[in-house]
Amino acid sequence: MLDHAQVLHVARLARLELSDDEVDRMAAELSGVLDHIEKIRELDLEGVPPTSHVIDVVNALRADEPAPSLPREVILAAAPEPLNDGFGVPSPGAA
Repeated sequence: MLDHAQVLHVARLARLELSDDEVDRMAAELSGVLDHIEKIRELDLEGVPPTSHVIDVVNALRADEPAPSLPREVILAAAPEPLNDGFGVPSPGAA
């Protein structure tokens, strides 16, 4: 089981601030995950190819082909503040 200090170290790396109750809960949950990983390490996976999907996925994305787009006037008509044929956005730091 992960101890309090180990959970706080992981939380610090993830830039998380945890209460004592959360640290205790995360220690149990993360320990459970590590237990599952240890069980997987015990399996004989020799000859089993790595996979990214449980089923074969072929051509999941459509072909990237040029197509006509909407006219600029139509798009800018929906903009809250069109500016110089584009979208007006606040400057960084402006309220």
